[in-house]
Amino acid sequence: MTSDPGSVLNSVSAVDHVMRGRFANRFYVDRPVSLATITEIIEVARHAGTGANVQPWRVHVVTGHAKGTLIRAIGVAHETVPSAHSPEYNYFPENLPEPYASRRREFGAVFYGSIGIDAKDQAARAAQTARNYRFFDAPVGLIFTIDRHLEKGSWLDLGMFIQNVMLAARARGLDTCTQEFFARYHAVIRHHLPLSPQEMVVCGMSMGFADPEWSQRRPPMPKAPVEDIASFHGF
Repeated sequence: MTSDPGSVLNSVSAVDHVMRGRFANRFYVDRPVSLATITEIIEVARHAGTGANVQPWRVHVVTGHAKGTLIRAIGVAHETVPSAHSPEYNYFPENLPEPYASRRREFGAVFYGSIGIDAKDQAARAAQTARNYRFFDAPVGLIFTIDRHLEKGSWLDLGMFIQNVMLAARARGLDTCTQEFFARYHAVIRHHLPLSPQEMVVCGMSMGFADPEWSQRRPPMPKAPVEDIASFHGF
């Protein structure tokens, strides 16, 4: 049985549109997301690729009172004793090499410039960073964890699951932002969510309906061209 060419083209176009349209959204409107929608997203995201079908992902989803209690506790920790908290893994090396360091600086210039924050305005930057613990005021927050006994291969699998969550959300008109920020406050999170001892907090994610004003004026984040990231052999 062959696929209808028109159907295939429509599918390709739809997938490409979702992938190109995904971005890290940090501004949301006050509009709830239903449990049914979140469940749909996770149901389809669980079909992510995973070596030997290990499926190493675990996600805790919070909204309403549960989210409010969690972000208040993390907020207190962040505003009073941030140095007492650190993640259980390193997201970046201590000295980020090139070209990655330049890309990170470019991100800072593009993002902070788009919201009118000068590179030297440390107070304003700190205030923007602090919005992380509120899930950027999104109605839904997700905390992703992984069994601490697993190796790098399973972390790749978790990344594919997280990407699926972002794309499934985008396809349903929702936007997201993954947040390493939450990994440093794993001890606080454990006081409020039923994490097992072997669960390591990898990251959080904001999810909700984007502020339309921000969506219209947000700058596109530069991406390296194909020739910078791919080598073709034997074609």
